[in-house]
Amino acid sequence: MDRRTLLRGGLAATGGIVTGGALIQGAPAFAASGRPLLTHGVQSGEPRATSALVWSRADRPSRLLVEVSLRPDFRGARLVRGPVVTPETDFTGRVALRDLPPGRRVFYRVRAESLDAHGRCGEAVAGELSTAPVGRHSGVRFVWTGDIAGQGWGINPDLGGMRIFDAMDRLNPDFYLCSGDTVYSDGPLTDSVALPDGRIWRNVVTAEKSKVAETLTEYRGQFAYNLLDDNLKRFAARVPQINQWDDHEVRNNWFPGQILDDARYAEKNVDVLAARARQAFFEWVPIASGEVYRSFSYGPHADVFVLDMRTYKDPNDANVYADPARGLLGEAQKKWLIDGLTRSKATWKIIANDLPLGLVVPDGANLEGVAQGDNGVPKGRELEFAEVLRTAYRRGVTGIVFLTADVHYTAAHHYDPARAAVGDFAPFWEFVSGPANAGAFGPNKLDGTFGPEAVFVHAPPAANTSPLDPAYQHFGEVDIDGRSGALTVRLRDGSGTSLWSTTLDAPV
Repeated sequence: MDRRTLLRGGLAATGGIVTGGALIQGAPAFAASGRPLLTHGVQSGEPRATSALVWSRADRPSRLLVEVSLRPDFRGARLVRGPVVTPETDFTGRVALRDLPPGRRVFYRVRAESLDAHGRCGEAVAGELSTAPVGRHSGVRFVWTGDIAGQGWGINPDLGGMRIFDAMDRLNPDFYLCSGDTVYSDGPLTDSVALPDGRIWRNVVTAEKSKVAETLTEYRGQFAYNLLDDNLKRFAARVPQINQWDDHEVRNNWFPGQILDDARYAEKNVDVLAARARQAFFEWVPIASGEVYRSFSYGPHADVFVLDMRTYKDPNDANVYADPARGLLGEAQKKWLIDGLTRSKATWKIIANDLPLGLVVPDGANLEGVAQGDNGVPKGRELEFAEVLRTAYRRGVTGIVFLTADVHYTAAHHYDPARAAVGDFAPFWEFVSGPANAGAFGPNKLDGTFGPEAVFVHAPPAANTSPLDPAYQHFGEVDIDGRSGALTVRLRDGSGTSLWSTTLDAPV
């Protein structure tokens, strides 16, 4: 069974959180009495050389205040007054930290200030982040994964929650790239799941996670749920994030203009659902307002190009059309990517693609991703990426690496024009890693159009293998040496064990 066709029913839960059948009253709601409180910890994102965003959520209308220091004891800290948070943003807010020193560890702590008593604040919650370096010999190390709390596998109190985030935290990465499916808005949770071998999986369940998300409140509840996990919350307070989205933030395999044929949904217009999901995403994730596609320079060796392969996506069909105006990116994003790759002076141009390039991803009888599996010259959505790769090659762009998740296993794919049906591109790698506390699947079929070779694959023996088997939960690590510019990729399992690695020399 493919994970995209796996459906699970929901268990209605109201009035709080269900964990293993026991209802925890009053969560995640918070009573507004006394001083204003922060309800879901702190997060940081959009890390750049001199700026970053800090996120938090209060329990009532209040103003976010952030103290910033280069010292963990906050001696000499400066105060940044953030926005007033209101019900319009679900009491969430983002505070822009500017004029930060490059390549430094920055410490911050957030308080919520009462609107009716200036200076009256609740308890502070502390966090830290790293700014991007600018030095000539500065390296970088980061982690990536995706596919969080899907296929019926939520926060399991018996395991201590989503432990993969603790494994990533132990590596002390400079930042975390989330490759999409940050939540599973279409994946209701039940309080327990019986596994084929007789083991029982227990879930923490909230009202919003007991059914598919349709309302804005329900979409907000998807993100709030993940932050009930102590591992993720601790990780988010220490490691700045770069986030993108894929399909499950809204609904499995969605595309603009789609009308759903799904009895679980009273709202059938996916554009209505996507607008609500997008609002919740931008409220609950530390991301700057605007487009999901954007780029980051992280020192002299790494430029990261974050794609949005969902907002401008064409309808799923057989994916063999010849129309160059169709695709996943849209004309403006495609031009932005080509121009960005052309201008980049970084050793490595890292493209974060939320859908894999060469793997065939089905949607029933149709195709969801870039490839369609015919191994021939580019067709359908392959046309966009053929243009990107061809133009980059002709302009002398080197050092392209793709990072993705989505398919719920880990793999290393090497692409070479000598094996391809089309020859005008430079060899490159695509690395796949996931899931993070979701069902494990795979492997998928590779399409030969761009000449891929599966150099390494680690997939479970059975579809929807649960996180009770952490060997099939995955994340990846990228480590770029500041002196040589060599890029090392390590594909790790859910406990942090390295399964496979390779080092790529800096292109000359």
